[in-house]
Amino acid sequence: MALTADQEAVVIQIIAAFQNGKRLSDLPHAKGEDPFSFIVGVMEEGESKQTNMSKLLPYLEDECAYGIQFDTSVSSPTCTRIGNTGLHKTLPIQSRMKGCLLDDDGKVVEYLNPKSWEGHVRDGSRGQVMVELPAHYRKFETSGTIRRVRISEYPLPGYHLVPKQYVSAYEATVQRSTTKLCSVANNDADYRGGGNQSDWDGTYRSVLGRPATSISRTNFRSYARKRKTSTTEWNCMTYDIQKELYWLFVIEYATLNSQAAYNAAKDANGYAQGGLGDGVTTWDGTSWSNFNGYHPFVPCGHTDSLGNNSGTVSYNVLDSAGATLKTFSVPRYRGVENPFGHIWQWTDGVNVRISPTSANGGDDLSKVFVCSNPASFTDSSYTGYSHVGNEARAEGYAKSHIFGEYGEIIPDAIGGGSTTYLCDYHYTNIPTSETLRGVLFGGDATNGAAAGFAYAYSTDVPSTTAAYIGSRLCFIPSN
Repeated sequence: MALTADQEAVVIQIIAAFQNGKRLSDLPHAKGEDPFSFIVGVMEEGESKQTNMSKLLPYLEDECAYGIQFDTSVSSPTCTRIGNTGLHKTLPIQSRMKGCLLDDDGKVVEYLNPKSWEGHVRDGSRGQVMVELPAHYRKFETSGTIRRVRISEYPLPGYHLVPKQYVSAYEATVQRSTTKLCSVANNDADYRGGGNQSDWDGTYRSVLGRPATSISRTNFRSYARKRKTSTTEWNCMTYDIQKELYWLFVIEYATLNSQAAYNAAKDANGYAQGGLGDGVTTWDGTSWSNFNGYHPFVPCGHTDSLGNNSGTVSYNVLDSAGATLKTFSVPRYRGVENPFGHIWQWTDGVNVRISPTSANGGDDLSKVFVCSNPASFTDSSYTGYSHVGNEARAEGYAKSHIFGEYGEIIPDAIGGGSTTYLCDYHYTNIPTSETLRGVLFGGDATNGAAAGFAYAYSTDVPSTTAAYIGSRLCFIPSN
């Protein structure tokens, strides 16, 4: 295998890191000897540098990366862990996800106590409550029906950089006096959530302290950008971050089923097991409608006692007499509250061109276009976007994703179930004329087993608003 000059430089950089003692103590022995001795031995075999590099590449990937593989022809959502088994125990990338307060310039004011955030000011006066997603490197591979996802702290050849960025710990609300999108735990009227129903304040269905809904994707983007008007660094939830959270979860738990029963204990190998449970997804539509007309009801920050950790915290929905109507287990993934369920999430940076059937003059395709440059986000075209594949044309439980070189999580085939294949639902419909649609992710409080990290819903145009549709706040550094 011939390496380019850039690839050789990357491998040399990694070897230099090893030679300087970086994380050597964390690496398992190879061929009966420590990694440093093995690398030096290969380099001293007298062969060409390129030959030596080629020998080192598989070893470096085994030592410096960890991930999962699964077979798209097999219905079980359980994945096989691959790469460095020790890294599956320490989870160096997921473990660097941490809560912080971020000012409007994107500077960290302070990192929050990893065990519990409850002792910190989280009302917005010192910054937005965000989760820092660490920079890392990622590779997606397809070999027949086998798909592999690997992540690494090192820039291995063939891996793509996932830059450091920030996602709101909470489903976003809006500061009503400024219409800025926020991630805060604040019960003040200026941060009233839902549809800003002031007459509900002080009642059982108050939306104080809840996320904001009834806002279009267009306005969610606009409200986020108001945090720093001179740039496009602040955004509502993005497809790239939704995708990143999904794959970090899948690699950590080695399952495609995000709603697998929550289990706080590690398995016999020291690996994470289970999933995040049902989440806030098990309310029937009639009860939710009667309660508050499908508006959000879980207060932002309800799971903050978990700090940077994953888990669930019970929440009781009370009626006007103070009796419990429904109890939910609110999920948290490494500081990110309600990563699915409760309310749908508008995502930016993904547009789907849905063409009618050929009988109606269309091409029978739903083309998925994605964009990683916030300056090019748009609700009216595909300019600056890349066509990454075609979405499934029917609704049903997803059987496979588009996947590809960058791990797209839009379903391209249905035929799965609530506990088989991808375990999340896919909903779309076909218009009678060509339509640009956005994508909602996650599901809401009525979606039950259909919900999950990768439940994708592509029936709404970006101007759509609803009581059960919200978003998150993101910060994507420009450099």
